[in-house]
Amino acid sequence: MTEHETEGNSLEPVGEGPVGPGGDASPPDVRPGRRRRARLVVGAVVAVVVAAIAGGAALALSATHSSGVGTGVVVIDTNLAYQGEQAAGTGMVLTSSGLVLTNNHVIRGATQIKVVEPTTGRSFGAQVIGYDTSDDVAVLQLGGASNLKTIPLGDSSTLDAGESVKALGNAGGTGSVHTATGTVTAVDRAITVSDDQGGSESLSGMIQTNAPIQPGDSGGPLMDSSGHVVGMDTAASVANDSPQETASQGFAIPIDKAMSIAQQITRGEASGSIHVGGTAFLGVEVEANSYGGSGAVVTSVVPGSPAENAGLVPGDVITSVGDQTVSSPDGLTEIVATQKPGAPISATYVDQYGTTQTADVALGSGPPR
Repeated sequence: MTEHETEGNSLEPVGEGPVGPGGDASPPDVRPGRRRRARLVVGAVVAVVVAAIAGGAALALSATHSSGVGTGVVVIDTNLAYQGEQAAGTGMVLTSSGLVLTNNHVIRGATQIKVVEPTTGRSFGAQVIGYDTSDDVAVLQLGGASNLKTIPLGDSSTLDAGESVKALGNAGGTGSVHTATGTVTAVDRAITVSDDQGGSESLSGMIQTNAPIQPGDSGGPLMDSSGHVVGMDTAASVANDSPQETASQGFAIPIDKAMSIAQQITRGEASGSIHVGGTAFLGVEVEANSYGGSGAVVTSVVPGSPAENAGLVPGDVITSVGDQTVSSPDGLTEIVATQKPGAPISATYVDQYGTTQTADVALGSGPPR
């Protein structure tokens, strides 16, 4: 089962959903990278100064630009089949064999991911290696990739306000890489961001820049004057009701932090916020019990999903999974998120006639969350 929050409902699409960042002290923000058909949602945001983040991992500091094909920057297109939509973003090539760094919100909820190397037009399918839902980082592996040029990684720990930077990305989801120039306006920023699904989250230690980051740029590199990557484009603040969503301030995750998380993912080290491997999927849309009780009320079932195969139907109230009580739709999502695709679970539910039933379910594989 997968849960995804919508206006009053929680849908667990294939097990995942994206989260987006962006923001500044007064103007609202938009998280670049998520595209609902043509545009993103603008939402309110708050920003405050926080302590500096920890330095990056050894790989980030030792990586150099390879002599392979391309520029090290790729464009990402995702199919959000369970939502009937698509999204676009950007990625950075970490290895010549196609390990790619991007934002989690770029691939959240994706049922299919296509990555294109824009200078050659080479197209690859991609597998999600893992993702961090709290820090908005994800790692992909491109299928059949070889001899790709990698990005030149720098050191974000020495970055100061006033330094010149340029942001590269798939601005507007056009499928080509564009460059936006500016300066660093602040470091170590904490922001609260909204996404195009009505959700919000907080990110800390962010680099703030006046480079005009746009929707579609998410996951792309923020480069210093020497051409080394110091951050990952992640969000932007925009004026209220701006029809063009022109950014007034952009935000990037320091590359040291992003690479530290990427290394943890590639080492297979899962944690409370880091998910490694495929995402378990039940296949139900659920909402809170309107009668004030606990549990998650099934409002719809994905055709052909494990839930449908187990006999769950709309109106059933899921009360527990295994020995864990389901107190809310979010609780159901979190329980399923701790499982692996293919894992057998026992779901207890109350049917529409008030009878308690138990269903044995083998979880499927669904979209990242």
